Amino acid sequence: MKYAFTLLFLVIWSIPSYALEVGDVAPDFSLQGSDGQVHRLSDFRGKETVVLAWFPKAFSHGCTIECKSLAENGHLIKQYSVTYFMASVDPIDDNKGFAEEQKADFPLLSDPTKKTALAYNVLGEKGYADRQTFYIGKDGRILAIDRDVRPATSAADMVKMLANLGTPLVSN
Repeated sequence: MKYAFTLLFLVIWSIPSYALEVGDVAPDFSLQGSDGQVHRLSDFRGKETVVLAWFPKAFSHGCTIECKSLAENGHLIKQYSVTYFMASVDPIDDNKGFAEEQKADFPLLSDPTKKTALAYNVLGEKGYADRQTFYIGKDGRILAIDRDVRPATSAADMVKMLANLGTPLVSN
């Protein structure tokens, strides 16, 4: 078992890692959501902006604050033509419970294989996702990356970024 872990560690660290940048094509994903649906980035291409907010661990202090900010202020985010998610490497059952506890009215995505976290280069040293938010345009390209997310103001910061990016408002 010790050798298997060492081999896995060497394989993961030998994979070329690069930081995604604005203008790059966002890695596609297909992840189970806390809403029971499978969500794919490709499903939104040509339709609307996608915000993917990576967080370290369900039920942890900072993540609870961030989720609560988004849940309580979702009406501000939903003024824009956007679909938004929080995502972690937690098992789906953890994210379902966390979403229910925080009354999240948006899906929390689970990436227990860590493949998508690796593709987004957000997998931290301890095996949890780093807190980063990706803004992905209709064309599938990264419009902005927030690598300094503040959990308490995450919803307000997201709204500000969407406005700065010129994201269309939802027409009534």
